[in-house]
Amino acid sequence: MILMQDIYKTYKNGVTALNGININIDQGEFVYIVGPSGAGKSTFIKLMYREEKPSKGKIIIGEKDLSDLKEKHVPFLRRDIGVIFQDFKLLPKLTAYENVAFALEVIEESPKVIRKQVMEVLEMVGLKNKARMIPTELSGGEQQRVSIARAIVNKPRIVIADEPTGNLDPETSWEIMELFEEINARGTTIIMATHSKEIVDRKKKRVIAFEDGVIARDEQRGEYGYEV
Repeated sequence: MILMQDIYKTYKNGVTALNGININIDQGEFVYIVGPSGAGKSTFIKLMYREEKPSKGKIIIGEKDLSDLKEKHVPFLRRDIGVIFQDFKLLPKLTAYENVAFALEVIEESPKVIRKQVMEVLEMVGLKNKARMIPTELSGGEQQRVSIARAIVNKPRIVIADEPTGNLDPETSWEIMELFEEINARGTTIIMATHSKEIVDRKKKRVIAFEDGVIARDEQRGEYGYEV
């Protein structure tokens, strides 16, 4: 599902964020990305949905080779990838329903399909009864649920989550993790960058640890491995 071969990324300011990365992630895996700040995690994640391009190396997502992917085809790549951020990135004047529907409107789905799929995912994340509320009327955990619903509404094969529990209290964080596990159980590949030692150590999934732009560890049923 995700293949990276000899990936290097050096920014214009001369900083090398990734230095010879090789990764293979299969369909349906749940992978934690860990490591200290500045280790290369965010760059790795941005490469997958083409927010950044590698300086050197080959990236294949699904059947798409990103090495020669034209800019006009990037939106089609992103239809297969749901992205969830720490700060939710919801549109503040739109309701929960409208925020989720927006992801389908931009790919010109029919109104009938939009209503069906939006209500299905809002029910899945436990917000069907709050569909008409705007983000400021929702708690942080509820806003993150809306962002998850938006990420999965078009049934992507990959979900990338960048610190999705970073702004949430512990109880809400575990609720969000249960939701991710439900999504993963349906066959969706989950890539989650996190600084939560407790979550990583308890869940025992595959752990890929970045340090100074290289992969320090890649372990099945791994642990966080850093002091917090």
